[in-house]
Amino acid sequence: MDRVWWARPSAFPLALLVISLLIIVVGGTIRINDAGESCPDWPQCFGTWTFDVSEQEQQQFYQDYPDQEDSRGAGHSYTTLEIFIEWLHRLLVAVVAVPVLLNFLMANKLKEEYGDRTVKVSLLAGVLLITQALVGAVTVFFDNVDWSVALHLSLACIWASTLMYQYLWMRICEGADWSLLKTSQDFFHTHAKRFDSMAAAVFVLLILGAWVASTARGQYNQSCSVGFPNGWPKCNGTFLPSIDGPGIMVQMIHRTGALVVGILLILSTAKITQSVRQDKNASGFKTFAHITTGFWGLNLLVGASYIILAQLDEFPEWLSLVHLMVGVCSVLVAICASILMRFSKEVSMDLSEE
Repeated sequence: MDRVWWARPSAFPLALLVISLLIIVVGGTIRINDAGESCPDWPQCFGTWTFDVSEQEQQQFYQDYPDQEDSRGAGHSYTTLEIFIEWLHRLLVAVVAVPVLLNFLMANKLKEEYGDRTVKVSLLAGVLLITQALVGAVTVFFDNVDWSVALHLSLACIWASTLMYQYLWMRICEGADWSLLKTSQDFFHTHAKRFDSMAAAVFVLLILGAWVASTARGQYNQSCSVGFPNGWPKCNGTFLPSIDGPGIMVQMIHRTGALVVGILLILSTAKITQSVRQDKNASGFKTFAHITTGFWGLNLLVGASYIILAQLDEFPEWLSLVHLMVGVCSVLVAICASILMRFSKEVSMDLSEE
């Protein structure tokens, strides 16, 4: 299929993938602005469908619906910007439902060209979007409790990965000539589980980070103090702090997890790099491994900078958003490699049968 990239049918799930990342960015912006409760009800916002809600209107809403009172007390109010960010997040999820439906209809119409797999994956993307919206409602109802925030982010990544899977498969059906699709069966059998482990590791680390950031409304970010070196790489001035409170425990779980994942990524990347010397077609997989590990290293520096550059009760929250997005990119790159490993096996088997 000789078309420019934006005219191919595969461009549709790719565009949806970009939108899914935008939704994640907006969701992260909500968190860093501590605006998760800026629309206390769902699907409306302070009983309206707009974001322009004055402080007086907010207080009247809390009086009319005392069960919706903000977790910080009845006197707390939100700025128009904070409400708008939450409102925009909901709007994007609602609006994207239309192209997701069109994506399914397109896949069904082009079933003979792209196969039944594309139809099933596009249907799954629709189901995941609905599930994600419902989990968003649960997050609101439970006042952004940590487990709901982690679940919300998990489903967002899974939804994005599903769209990525559809895009990659459609490109293969369109005749994409990627050298890594010709990777040997030996390479697949040797490293398939290794790539799966890398993807699982960075995914768990990302969700662990979301849990840390949302537990106790994010107040545990200062449990190990701030600055260099007392806040990072040390914790309260020591590498082995006394676990005398939940905040330090949460921080140390996250840091230990990052260290363990980093060791796994570095060792796995070294093994993959060594194997590529015997199979040049697999060089693309080596690149994926290096990028995943590189993102981990970059995120380590971003996370460290968040603590080092902070003052007590004043953190550079924009770095928290960067921390989230680098983590998401690391997860998607690792999952992309895992998906392509399976596709390369299928293509390789088809070629051998011919």
